[in-house]
Amino acid sequence: MPKPPDLEDIKVDLEMPDSIAYSSPPRSPFNKGTFRRLRRILKGFNRRLLLVLSVFTLLVFVTYSSTKNIVAYTPWISSGAFECPSNRSSPHNVSPPPLRDTAPLAQQWNRLRTLFDEHPPTPSYIPHPKHDEVPTKKQTKELVNITEAQAYQTRIEHETVIRHIPPYPENMFEGRGIVMLAGGKYSEFAATALGMLREVGSQLPVEVWIKDRSEETPGWCEELEQEGMACRRLQDYMDMSILPMPYQWKVFTILFSSFKEIIFLDADDMPIRNPDVIFDSAVYRENGAILWPDYWKHTGSWWLPYIVGVKDEASDMWQDEKSAESGQLVWNKEWHWKSLVLATYYNYHGPSYYFTLLNSGWAGWGDKDTFPIALKALDEPYHQVTYDIITVFVTGTVLGIGMVQADPTNVTSHQTMFLHSNIVKWSMRDFLCLGCTPLNGDGTFVGHMEKSSSPVQKHLVEGKRIFSKDQLEDIGLDPEPLIWRVLEHTACRSAAWGNRQVCEQARAHMVRVFGYRFEASRWARFLGYGDRICPILD
Repeated sequence: MPKPPDLEDIKVDLEMPDSIAYSSPPRSPFNKGTFRRLRRILKGFNRRLLLVLSVFTLLVFVTYSSTKNIVAYTPWISSGAFECPSNRSSPHNVSPPPLRDTAPLAQQWNRLRTLFDEHPPTPSYIPHPKHDEVPTKKQTKELVNITEAQAYQTRIEHETVIRHIPPYPENMFEGRGIVMLAGGKYSEFAATALGMLREVGSQLPVEVWIKDRSEETPGWCEELEQEGMACRRLQDYMDMSILPMPYQWKVFTILFSSFKEIIFLDADDMPIRNPDVIFDSAVYRENGAILWPDYWKHTGSWWLPYIVGVKDEASDMWQDEKSAESGQLVWNKEWHWKSLVLATYYNYHGPSYYFTLLNSGWAGWGDKDTFPIALKALDEPYHQVTYDIITVFVTGTVLGIGMVQADPTNVTSHQTMFLHSNIVKWSMRDFLCLGCTPLNGDGTFVGHMEKSSSPVQKHLVEGKRIFSKDQLEDIGLDPEPLIWRVLEHTACRSAAWGNRQVCEQARAHMVRVFGYRFEASRWARFLGYGDRICPILD
């Protein structure tokens, strides 16, 4: 298989092995050439200033000389003046959200779990049907086999849960922020999405949630703190063995988050425009909850409106409405506390009952419809974006690669805000790694460059754009150069993810496809650090 060309003028920031584990002793920033430059600069200074500068130089030298080990990809200096120009290397002084005492929320969850266990649906399990095509209205009436007596009993239990939902816990949540669910391989996708979040200018703090310690990537959480982000573990709040499916976890990250007002993003959902503006929009101030549409209309059972108390008989009342796509959602917990708890109830009993009741087993079976149905059941206001999904295609093909979702603040025209990579997910390992091992060290990792069945293999090997540029121009956006900048940052500047071979591949692709130039920072070279390579796109 051909391999993208190695370009001689593309250099990796620091010497490192090809593996992910690396550290090396620092090179002193002062060499003979550096001192000669300093002497020439200082000739015109008076003696007093020369003395002050000399003492400062000596202190810096002692500081660096006493350093025994630094991780090779850790940013070499924190000052933005010496970094590559980027919203990531020059952040907006965003502080990571502080860690709160987990006990109050854990105790509250234990009370909710007792409530949910005491009032389960009937029957305790309904089969999950599979479909090759979207179920018709007639099929959704018959697919979920529930008797009238069972539906009535579940309606009673549902009403009881609603009556006993505890009031909103004052002083437990505060502020606005982004919440993302990651962990395992999804942390690699999250690294790209979070990089895009900062590159498009978001100044919101972020909580990155994972299941437990086993899904942590060494060193990544420490890196995230530098960008105003913090890692959180669901295991610190609850027993995760009771939630067998990752589909169930999303609502719990929102429930346990320290933020009162939340933009939730899936790990593979990349912001294309700054989402911070949503919180200041009229549509958010009027509703407090914003959802986005899926491709299909609602496919829930006809018993659903009856069970959740909206109708007094089975009904197809929601069959002509668009279902929701929960790769991104906005939620004010103070305004919509009851519906959040009710959505948690649906997810708690989701795999055995509610996921199938809500969509009859069709595509998207999982958490996505629990949010709008909880809002409808409690007659709480929310806004569902009216613009349809735009599918983004692979260059030169009719293969969909992701979903473009609209900016909810623009009520006059479709303007893109999110790119949900639901088909081909962006990570530097998946796109550029050759001969890599899986994260757990077992088996074989096969990335897109090595996978003949991948819709993007040819583009990566031959140096072509992934997204169809003509289509992107039609919808007024071109995020791909910025996405590759994020991949380069992850591959070349991250201690947690960085890899020499992947870094070289990323830079070669960026030069060949987009015309990036990689130039050394003059300040870094002057101080003796060698070439600190910055990506420049004219």
